[in-house]
Amino acid sequence: MIELRQVRDRWRRFDVTVRDLPLALGLAGAAFLPALRDYGTQVGELPARPLDGWAVLVIALECLPLAVRRRWPALSMLLVAAGFAAGQVFGYHSFAGNALGIALVSTGAHLGRRRRAVAAVLTVGYVALAIALDRLTGAERVDEFVTFYLAMALAWGIGTWLRSTRAAEAERRRRVAQDTLTAERTRIARELHDVVTHHVTAMVVQTEAAKYLTAAPDRLEQSLDAVTDTGRRAIADLRHLLDLLDPGHDGAARTPSAGEVRTLVEQTRRAGQPVDLVEDGEPAGSADSAGLTAYRVVQEALTNALKHAHGAPTTVVVRHTEREIVVEVSTAGRGAGSGGSPGAARPPAVPGGSGRGLAGLRERVETLGGEFGTQRLDDGGFVVRARVPRTYSVAGSRP
Repeated sequence: MIELRQVRDRWRRFDVTVRDLPLALGLAGAAFLPALRDYGTQVGELPARPLDGWAVLVIALECLPLAVRRRWPALSMLLVAAGFAAGQVFGYHSFAGNALGIALVSTGAHLGRRRRAVAAVLTVGYVALAIALDRLTGAERVDEFVTFYLAMALAWGIGTWLRSTRAAEAERRRRVAQDTLTAERTRIARELHDVVTHHVTAMVVQTEAAKYLTAAPDRLEQSLDAVTDTGRRAIADLRHLLDLLDPGHDGAARTPSAGEVRTLVEQTRRAGQPVDLVEDGEPAGSADSAGLTAYRVVQEALTNALKHAHGAPTTVVVRHTEREIVVEVSTAGRGAGSGGSPGAARPPAVPGGSGRGLAGLRERVETLGGEFGTQRLDDGGFVVRARVPRTYSVAGSRP
């Protein structure tokens, strides 16, 4: 099978003229076989003549143009038609006459421009041939000429159908490729949103908090170290993500999973957000679509907590089962700085979000067949819930 496939691939590398030449030569050679002499195409009542030197030229004119039937379909069709007309007028009703049907199908399938003009020329030529045959014999039947013309039109129609089918398939593949490209761009845009928003938000919060720690060098140093660590994580995550866009990159891109939520929570704590983590069950040993989605849900929820409720107690609950991952992130309604002594630090100013992250999470979770919801609490708090089934996850999938 491998050798046959290699031969087929090598054959396809040849020019179409080379690949069509065997058909032209084979049809011309078959016209001289005694067993096929009675299987020619005849229009009209002219008696058949034995093949002679002139017959060789007529057969060559009928068959050899098939070698260029895909490269120059109009030229091939006109030459084959001319050879066919000569064969009918001189009585060479050989097997080579069947080349006309092949040429008609091929021209209908491959001719791109001036299709109506070529069809009109062929029709006029056929009418002229019918008149010539009638004058030579004086006993031609109109119904036979009409029947043969309809047969030629059917061959042309088959070629046209093949052309339209091929065009529809090409359009379908183009749309699939474009949809795939759009989906890939959307996926990467979401990943960039998740990574950049989370890390940059944490860095902004940490930097703003550092302004109020100038009187405490130890705490200031810890805060700046946290900013540096967050920046390094952001660079590493962006580098792994951008590797997906590099077609020459052979290594596997890093894919976070639900098992890394603890690291994510610790990073958020260093940004000044009090976060409690409750994990139930064991996460999957390798990254999968469900684990990645659960990780992104926690990441987006913690990012929103840093933005809109900095300093407010936040609880992350992650439950792992064989069938699904359940995530719930709840944030209290009041953050740090909402009350307290007059000398307390102000809450860091963080730009508001567009809501695009939650909308993207909802679509991502629902794509996997899960459920996603948010709830505003009476005290101003906010809860994000997601149930991500493992049924549709694919191990080792990219982010």
